[in-house]
Amino acid sequence: MTDDGEREQVGAGDRPGTTVDQVTTTVDQAVARAIELACADRRAVLGIAGAPGAGKSTLARRVVVAVDAALGAGTAVQVPMDGFHLSNGALDALGRRDRKGAIDTFDAHGYVALVRRLAAPDDAVIWAPDFDRRVDEPIAGSIAVPPSVRLVVSEGNYLLDDTTPWSDLPAMFTETWFCAVDDRVRVDRLVGRHMRHGRDHDAARAWAVEVDGVNAARVAATATRASRTVQT
Repeated sequence: MTDDGEREQVGAGDRPGTTVDQVTTTVDQAVARAIELACADRRAVLGIAGAPGAGKSTLARRVVVAVDAALGAGTAVQVPMDGFHLSNGALDALGRRDRKGAIDTFDAHGYVALVRRLAAPDDAVIWAPDFDRRVDEPIAGSIAVPPSVRLVVSEGNYLLDDTTPWSDLPAMFTETWFCAVDDRVRVDRLVGRHMRHGRDHDAARAWAVEVDGVNAARVAATATRASRTVQT
């Protein structure tokens, strides 16, 4: 049992890809669980899934800050799936720029390969890409993950998708969490985000509903595969 009385989750070190029960927690309870994971004998890799605007990145940042505060700076690191967005040039060539964020606009095999490396660390620093929203592009080799890191937190839309190669991911993660939030709140967050990055209100809302909305529906169907739902 955990301190908050929840059932303990089965991690990758016990039976890969399985859980005892899915539980629903608050953000504070989830953060406490992350600190427990970082105290384990081996590196933990935490996957946080959720629809666009669900609060995945915010939760991931909060987890990293809390773990480092409790166990020392450099204990945890955030590695976003968004670093594996295809570049805008590649999306233009594929005719998919107007659907950026859809599952086929990511380098899925590259991301799965990185998670596999992160879950089986050796004595080398692993360099991961980041995503810069200011230029709307992935930035290669931006995030250092040294062997001393005890908890890697990786967040993204499709971590629980059941298509190849995404379906390989659950067995690599120590735990998978799903961010849940009211759809009206989620869409409002997205509209604000898109407006901050240059779209007017109408264009921002159209993208949030017509593009992000399609992706959100796909992601929502994967929620039951998570070991834990976090109300954000």
